[in-house]
Amino acid sequence: MKPTVLIVDDEPNIRKMLRGVLQDEGFACADAVDVPSARECLASSVIDAILLDVNLPGQDGLALLRDADLPPVLMMSGHGNITTALEAIKLGAIDFLEKPLAVERLLVSLHNALERRRLESENRRLRESSAGEELLGDSAAMVELRAAIEQAAPADSRVLITGENGTGKELVARALHRLSTRHRQPFIKVNCAAIPSELLESELFGHERGAFTGAIKTRRGKFELAQHGTLLLDEIGDMNPTTQAKLLRVLEENELERVGAERSVQLDVRVLAATNQDLERLMHDGQFRRDLYFRLCVIPLHVPALRDHAEDVGLLAAHYLQYFARENGVTAQRLDEDAIEVLLAHPWPGNVRELRNLMERLLIMLRGNRIRAADLRGLLQGGAALEELDARGHLLLGERLEDYERECIEAALAQSGGNAAEAARALGVDRANLHRKMKRLGIEKS
Repeated sequence: MKPTVLIVDDEPNIRKMLRGVLQDEGFACADAVDVPSARECLASSVIDAILLDVNLPGQDGLALLRDADLPPVLMMSGHGNITTALEAIKLGAIDFLEKPLAVERLLVSLHNALERRRLESENRRLRESSAGEELLGDSAAMVELRAAIEQAAPADSRVLITGENGTGKELVARALHRLSTRHRQPFIKVNCAAIPSELLESELFGHERGAFTGAIKTRRGKFELAQHGTLLLDEIGDMNPTTQAKLLRVLEENELERVGAERSVQLDVRVLAATNQDLERLMHDGQFRRDLYFRLCVIPLHVPALRDHAEDVGLLAAHYLQYFARENGVTAQRLDEDAIEVLLAHPWPGNVRELRNLMERLLIMLRGNRIRAADLRGLLQGGAALEELDARGHLLLGERLEDYERECIEAALAQSGGNAAEAARALGVDRANLHRKMKRLGIEKS
């Protein structure tokens, strides 16, 4: 959907000129000639930004600016002065533009205003989506982790967060941001494994219009969106070598060049990285740059697997039952002692994420006010595998996961006739990532 800009000006020629410029840039436009008609338009339409003249018939533009819950406002005036400009900014205007308008400055200011609104909305959404997600646990491992986060958070040093999938690495990153001096600034996350390698550079560093096929407009990357805040590079172990080299340069110089740009942008961003992979092994295999590793790993934090602090399972399960009960407006079930014993015996290959999903499923699907052991046994992933223990009483989890991963890759390769590109698409990973997995697991294309 095109963003809609409301143009509030009593001069028809200016409205016509602005409409033409904005429509050429892909915006939709609405018009108003005074404050009352502007209010009527705001009440009846979804408006993303306002271009507002100061001198209007009847009430001036500052009167509209005093209204609550306005979208971003850019003030315009042909007779502006410092006092008016300061008053407009004090009332919440994003910028103050003098007539005759400089089109390039107008467009830059408008794009920045819309991007700022998007980021505020995204941060609100992320805060809401992380509700119920806390680094809970009374075990020694979790107490130690929280203490390390509190100690590391106020510094601007880079942190490398390691741990298995589902352990809560992103929660650790958010806690570091929340407890830092940058907590009022953006927290931006980019999943390096989810973005095709050929697009990752543009996603991180941005690009100029026309830099490559499909680059129809200049776009800021994640680094610029995180300016003055925190950037989480999730799944950093899946980053391709070319982007690793460019990331290293950005970290060394604290500046970047958008793809296709001729000048650099100075950065003030705290960088956090997370991975579930063994970076030491990747470095040994030549798949991850050693110099980049040392740039990222100033402070290492390891998030323990749930099986390594299993004494917290009961507390976490009760927390998630209460949380989802509030979300659904129902009463939470109580876990029987034998049900807790079953939870404690499970290896939790999906870690805290698996436990969270299980509690949500039980709350919604289970009748009654109690959860018994019998209710759990058929739902837990790997049900019968609870008995398959090694001599020390632990599941050989790493081997089981590798076997499953190998089966999936071999099936995709067989279906694609050995075509790695097609197999990667079928598996939902990028080709370079698939090749690395094949090499690690000893899989041949044939």
